Amino acid sequence: MSDLTTLTLKAALDGLADKSFSSVEITQAHIEAVEAARSLNAYVLETPDRAIEMAKASDARRTSGTVGRLDGAPLGIKDLFCTKGVRSTAGSKIIGEFIPAYESTVTANLWRDGAVMLGKLNLDEFAMGSSNETSAWGPVVNPWRSNSGNAKLTPGGSSGGSAAAVAAELCLGATATDTGGSIRQPASFTGTVGIKPTYGRCSRWGIVAFASSLDQAGPMARTVEDTAILLTSMAGHDPKDSTSLAVETPDFAAFVGKSVKGLRVGVPKEYRVDNMPPEIDALWTQGIAWLKDAGCEIVEVSLPHTKYALPAYYIVAPAEASSNLARYDGMRYGLRVEGSNLTDTYEKSRAAGFGAEVRRRIMIGTYVLSAGYYDAYYLKALKVRRRIADDFDQAFEKVDALLTPTAPSAAFSLGDKSDDPVAMYLNDIFTVTVNLAGLPGMSVPAGLDANGLPLGLQLIGRALDEGTLFSLGGALEKAANFRSKPQKWW
Repeated sequence: MSDLTTLTLKAALDGLADKSFSSVEITQAHIEAVEAARSLNAYVLETPDRAIEMAKASDARRTSGTVGRLDGAPLGIKDLFCTKGVRSTAGSKIIGEFIPAYESTVTANLWRDGAVMLGKLNLDEFAMGSSNETSAWGPVVNPWRSNSGNAKLTPGGSSGGSAAAVAAELCLGATATDTGGSIRQPASFTGTVGIKPTYGRCSRWGIVAFASSLDQAGPMARTVEDTAILLTSMAGHDPKDSTSLAVETPDFAAFVGKSVKGLRVGVPKEYRVDNMPPEIDALWTQGIAWLKDAGCEIVEVSLPHTKYALPAYYIVAPAEASSNLARYDGMRYGLRVEGSNLTDTYEKSRAAGFGAEVRRRIMIGTYVLSAGYYDAYYLKALKVRRRIADDFDQAFEKVDALLTPTAPSAAFSLGDKSDDPVAMYLNDIFTVTVNLAGLPGMSVPAGLDANGLPLGLQLIGRALDEGTLFSLGGALEKAANFRSKPQKWW
């Protein structure tokens, strides 16, 4: 396989700029890598012809001297983003062979800056899942394997295809989305970097909705700097999205490498949960020491409503999902199963089109919004959400960012938790608070567990202060010096 696939995004852009290789060459190398790695099931649709066409156009632009920020860089796109003229399924049978006539704002921004699309990446159905096992296209396999066996491991979810593709060097970076941890937890499981920006930093227009007040797009890549480069292109105000923030997009890469001396970093005591694996606790302690060595002041803080975050999230998110997914009824597009009457057609289409986890969440969401239960569950969850946001506001009066573990474990085997939804939902214990409060959060790979599997540390920042996260993430990355890669077995 070509060494071109081993480059970071920054190194690839530098190589393209000094004409060490062409976009066609690096794109072809990635196309071959994708074809050789189909056993990982990271891509649900490969677009090699389109990729080469886009790469040729990029090389032509370089010749003429008009170059975009990402010109010639081959990327993977999570199949939750609508791509004009290219099948977009959200990992669900109910959408079927839907080919959008429009482009999501985030991907349009990437193409504007010259990026190349290698294909669409696998995900949990409608982004509902923590292990990428609910996809209609089958589970993604983590390129990492445990030292203690050859069991196939989850890459995390819902952005499992994005995480696996980045870790296995099947793209220079990938788009992803995060509703309760779907960027950060897969990043932790695959030794990659992922950032969920502030809610409203990236447009949601053209992204298939799961929970509209929680969903946010973000990048995954192999370094902190690479995610900064991608986020600068992905972000920006969009009048088509009423929740998009009308704020300037800084050059996020400029924050990477900045001194973090004098920054106050909070350590929330409530994140030391019962039965936390000792190696997660040890990594957290090590991360604190690294930031201290970099000149940060460490402050213990309290986020007292953390224990209510998971139950509140699993009321708010399914409630919004039951509303958003009501549009998939077999009438206008997607899967349709004919019934004896209108109601029968609805029921049969949805039963055949939605997977078990999506059906479970729709049922939970419909229940908590129903007459007699709306006040008891949904309204109460919204009040808890407000308290969680207030906890963060008070903490950020004392500190500039927070440091926590990303996930409560390393990657687990496919099938391990699929029969126990509560055990699966507990994977989001450290990440859902960030979505409920609309804050930016980043996962940085920081070490390996006893089985040689990657573990991540999470940084949480103030709203619209991704810059501080990139500075702190760069400091953690430098101190951890994480260079491990999965041994190629696929």
